[in-house]
Amino acid sequence: MAATILVVEDEPAIQELIAYNLELAGHQALRADHAEQALEMVRAQLPDLVVLDWMLPGMSGIEFARRLRADRRTRSVPLIMLTARADEQDKLAGLETGADDYLTKPFSPRELNARVKAVLRRRAPQATDDAVEIAGLRLDPANHRVFGDQTPLTLGPTEFRLLHFLMTHAERVYSRIQLLDQVWGDHVFVEERTVDVHIRRLRKALEASGHDRLIRTVRSAGYCLSAEP
Repeated sequence: MAATILVVEDEPAIQELIAYNLELAGHQALRADHAEQALEMVRAQLPDLVVLDWMLPGMSGIEFARRLRADRRTRSVPLIMLTARADEQDKLAGLETGADDYLTKPFSPRELNARVKAVLRRRAPQATDDAVEIAGLRLDPANHRVFGDQTPLTLGPTEFRLLHFLMTHAERVYSRIQLLDQVWGDHVFVEERTVDVHIRRLRKALEASGHDRLIRTVRSAGYCLSAEP
């Protein structure tokens, strides 16, 4: 499943190399030449991950990372910091600002893609193509297929995204607003009750294999997917 990745890099050749290789790996690459432009892009639409250069004109990458981590809306966006600084103290400074990983220039495209995949798997598993299975319910993002005890199940595109998010964040309760942000996108303005409608559709689609029981309503809190009785 393609991730939307914001590349914040002021050197055109490096920006092009990064974006090109991310797109070859199936991702959508957004580009920003400086932190101020990147902030505007993040305000318009949250990316799944940010690849961020330390040394930028104007606002530094470190300051940009601090601003993301200080804002409730953006604090959970994964960050990979790029820098020519190889000193251990510099690496620690980058990680202490909230970066999830640190890549020293020069780096190979293969290494970058491996780091991106690892961070997404850890921080945003719904943005990967990894299949996920819970209690006999299997979802394969690469083929866009869902099986309940090996029986194919038919889901609409929104129900598929909703199930994928819940399965990759099992046992955690999410409010309607959080689900709207994560599944629909925080730049899409729809009523909170829209979530209830799609939860009902999802349960209906899972009834054939009995996996509708996995979708739990948590009173006054929201919804979660749980295999626990």
